[in-house]
Amino acid sequence: MKFKSISLHGVMRNTTLMVLASTLLVACGSERQLLSNSQEPDPVVVDVPIAYVKRPLPVDENGALITDDLRQPFAFLPGAAIYIKPRASASALETNITDRAFFSAEEIAQTSAENPLAGYDVKDMEVSYDGERLLFAMRAPEIENADDDEQPTWNIWEYDRITDDLRRVISSDIVAEEGQDTGPVYLPDGRIAFSSTRQSGNQAILLDEGKPQYQGLDEGLDEFASVIHVMDSDGTDIAQISYNQSHDLDPTVLSNGKILFSRWDQAGNNDSINLYQMNTDGSGLEIVYGRHSHQSERTNQPLQFVKTRELEDGNVLSAIRPFRGDSIGGDYVSIDITNFIDNQQPINSQQGLAGPAQVPVLFDNITLDGSLSVGGRFASVYPLWDGSGRVIFSWSQCRVFDPDQEVVEGQQRTILPCTDELIATPDIEEAPLLFGLWFYDSLAQTQLPLGVPTEGIMFTEAIAMESRPFPQDAQRADEFDITLADANLAKVHIRSVYDFAGIDVSEVGISVLADPTQVPVLQRPVQFIRVVKSVSIPDEEVRDFDNSAFGRSRAQLMREIIGYVPVQPDGSALFEVPANLPLALSLVDIDGKRVGARHQNWLQFAPGEVKTCNGCHSQDSELPHGRIDAEADSINQGATGTGSPFPNTNPALFADLGETMAQTTARINGADYPNPNLVFEDIWTDPANAAPAESFEYAYGDLATPLPVTTACATNWTALCRIQINYPDNIHPIFEIPRVVLAEDEITVLADHTCVSCHSPVDQADMPRVPAAQLDLSGTPSTDDPDHLTSYRELMFNDAEQELDQGALVDRLVQVFDGNGDPVFERDEDGELILDGEGNPIPIFATVNVANSMSTNSARASARFFNQFDNGGSHQAWLSKAELKLIAEWLDIGGQYYNNPFAAPAN
Repeated sequence: MKFKSISLHGVMRNTTLMVLASTLLVACGSERQLLSNSQEPDPVVVDVPIAYVKRPLPVDENGALITDDLRQPFAFLPGAAIYIKPRASASALETNITDRAFFSAEEIAQTSAENPLAGYDVKDMEVSYDGERLLFAMRAPEIENADDDEQPTWNIWEYDRITDDLRRVISSDIVAEEGQDTGPVYLPDGRIAFSSTRQSGNQAILLDEGKPQYQGLDEGLDEFASVIHVMDSDGTDIAQISYNQSHDLDPTVLSNGKILFSRWDQAGNNDSINLYQMNTDGSGLEIVYGRHSHQSERTNQPLQFVKTRELEDGNVLSAIRPFRGDSIGGDYVSIDITNFIDNQQPINSQQGLAGPAQVPVLFDNITLDGSLSVGGRFASVYPLWDGSGRVIFSWSQCRVFDPDQEVVEGQQRTILPCTDELIATPDIEEAPLLFGLWFYDSLAQTQLPLGVPTEGIMFTEAIAMESRPFPQDAQRADEFDITLADANLAKVHIRSVYDFAGIDVSEVGISVLADPTQVPVLQRPVQFIRVVKSVSIPDEEVRDFDNSAFGRSRAQLMREIIGYVPVQPDGSALFEVPANLPLALSLVDIDGKRVGARHQNWLQFAPGEVKTCNGCHSQDSELPHGRIDAEADSINQGATGTGSPFPNTNPALFADLGETMAQTTARINGADYPNPNLVFEDIWTDPANAAPAESFEYAYGDLATPLPVTTACATNWTALCRIQINYPDNIHPIFEIPRVVLAEDEITVLADHTCVSCHSPVDQADMPRVPAAQLDLSGTPSTDDPDHLTSYRELMFNDAEQELDQGALVDRLVQVFDGNGDPVFERDEDGELILDGEGNPIPIFATVNVANSMSTNSARASARFFNQFDNGGSHQAWLSKAELKLIAEWLDIGGQYYNNPFAAPAN
């Protein structure tokens, strides 16, 4: 068995583990476990108290293991308890500190194996910096005959080992039960950070938006999303600080004061848990590690990063395991987050540095694919902070049943430690897991038992209650604007949207784009940024609606739009956004159509935060992005002088050294707040060189159909306003509104461009006909799905071509021919021809496919629709620019049938 402690202390290099100078195979029933009798207690460690969680091995009524799922952090497995030993020694007496929370001293005294206490559950221990207090999550025993929503929730508890006091941090029963609270950690200022489903910030926003308050589901619509909150040490002043739409779990505090946590990225086509960090007010959110590091030769399932904590050398200890494994436990690695953003991708300043960034902390022969793991399995690893490189870990040794033993009913089977020979034995059977608690000293190369393994019992967590240095206090963003904070706003500065991880992706270069004499302003590929907001989806108790409400695809769930801001010629943008919202940014062209892929990771900005990023990124690129200290330098170095304009631009817009064009215009004209309309104004062209391009505005006020904004927001756009597009309310009416072209007398009809005047199955005389272009835009319930209007199904789904047959609309059938051009006939299951009554083979006919005109991918992917309205198209100018912009933005955010769960019909 190979040991690796490079990441813990840097003193070992792939040396073979010597358990001790001599070892004994000690029988424990029929199993054998390596123990030691040749090592005196370590004089340093014996005085370090340790706390650990001990529970029955989770098995079902058939004896099969119950494995946990990282996506279900509130699972309840009763029977756990926390024990404390005054010293890190197997012989030290253990004390149960959690039974008293639910049972009297008399009840505890009467406990026996035959008469156990009702089970509660406990997990997620964390020690205070002085080593005197212990935080953890605990759930009370099940309430008999109570409904699921009446059962206890996970609560945060604290134990003081000096005073022997145990308390629930949130004293109020009502407040404590408002959410599932897990993963607590002490902040440097004495507050507590934890993960919770209470979503206090989200619910306040919902109320501001005129919706009922509710807890939103994760993006898989399975569990309430659990995100990071903070509270005072007495359980008051609870505040949400992370706004992911799926789980943010396992917060821990780094020495720089930032909160490191595991974020489940599940937006769109994402589905992985990566490491993120932020300040204690939620500002400075950025990915730290893992986006392209989930594949491993050790398993055919992607590995996720959870249960992290910082090591003394600045690396991060992390458990790695699939979302749901075939067994309990996994492996632990040390990750060099200082120099790497992915396992094989160093940060930009360390290019050339060879990976991997993550290396096993202990054994390097752990497998995670469900097969026998020669190195056993780890349930937890905790490093000491005394400079020794020592760790406490819960570990189950690899064990198998003796293949040579004849299996006799009722007879105990012999269990053997794994060997290469045994593992190679065909149909070898793994013995039940046996988790013991161990102490490893990398300097002395010793492994000592702290909790002797017992069949049917496992140690799931262990922690040393030792003091360690206080981290710094990273309370808020480096750049902070009190005026913005008072308005619950933040500010974003993008140096260039053409900067993709340090690469200029513009065709001509940003210096050329920035010069209006070389590239006319209307020809720039990106003109605006669209700010998009996620919509939290309630559970069926709050709003029960059918999946058809999402439309053709559920991938984007529901979305709202905050508005649009201009992009300056050099690709820069500086704008304000509402704080404490899950936001995404899309690049938009002059017609309001998205350029490039969707932004599928949720951004957030704390009140008063001023955040600068270099540019954008592609999901396919593995170059460092999203972490400011890992990225390449910006391609936009800004103005080269002070007090003069950018080359060949309007001299009224004079620049300061290093400013981007967005910084210049914000300094002179003020920062932009997202506008619901597309508003274009050419401020950069120098009138002395050329006439500025004509200004325009594609405004909702120009629509003759119902607006996707409230009446109040239509007249006064504020940070609480949202663009909310529902197909039956906002898109379909465009196809029914009269579009009659009259002669000069305003009576004679020259043409009728009303969409349904041609795109419907009956003419003005109510006679059947084939809809124009095989596209029926009627507002009747669809025969394919009555929850959708016919127009939606016809636009979004493939259909069969139709024809008139004796006055009735029917699907057109054509004869099927094979690749050689020969007709295809019906055959039976044996391949023999099926003949008609006259003895002739029966030809096969098939419908003719009509492709959908629109795509939920984007407006640009819906060219079959939009091309008709372009210059030279058959429907040129039949729809207004404002109408086309509305349809484009609706498609860009997913083409949902509804984007408001409370607009969807209730079941």
